[in-house]
Amino acid sequence: MLKSQIPIGLWDFFLKLYIMKDLENLISQLESKIPFLDKANSSVSNSTVGWQIEHSLKTIHQIALAVKNSNPNEYQWKFNKSKLFISMIGFIPRGKAKAPKVVLPDGTISEESLTNSLQNVKAILEEWKSFDKNAYFQHPFFGNLNKKSTEWFLKLHTNHHLKIVNDICK
Repeated sequence: MLKSQIPIGLWDFFLKLYIMKDLENLISQLESKIPFLDKANSSVSNSTVGWQIEHSLKTIHQIALAVKNSNPNEYQWKFNKSKLFISMIGFIPRGKAKAPKVVLPDGTISEESLTNSLQNVKAILEEWKSFDKNAYFQHPFFGNLNKKSTEWFLKLHTNHHLKIVNDICK
């Protein structure tokens, strides 16, 4: 069946299900790398596997909290060239952006701290299902992202850091 043959509401449902299942799969892959948290490879990144995992989990959690606490009535879509470009190429180029302080890991990263972060992410993603479709967060480069666009970004961002983790572990 082609997309054009599927009713819009049903297509959106399958797309949301796919994106969130894909994000859950990426999170599971990050979880599987926790035993390698101290591994580093300076030719790939200046940070460890643990830092990459913690940053990814912290990003998901902080963004989900921002979406949860947003006012859906205030969401306004606006065209954004950066978002269009990244969505067209399908990945985040390495070393081109600096993460906001709020999603930078702080303190010692341990198996216990990563497990706690993982539990926090899983809990907020359970709540995610109940968020309004126009709940949003303000991305520093892409502007306001509603729930659907945020799901796209979280998948893109998590995949970006998972690739770095995999390259460090090679």
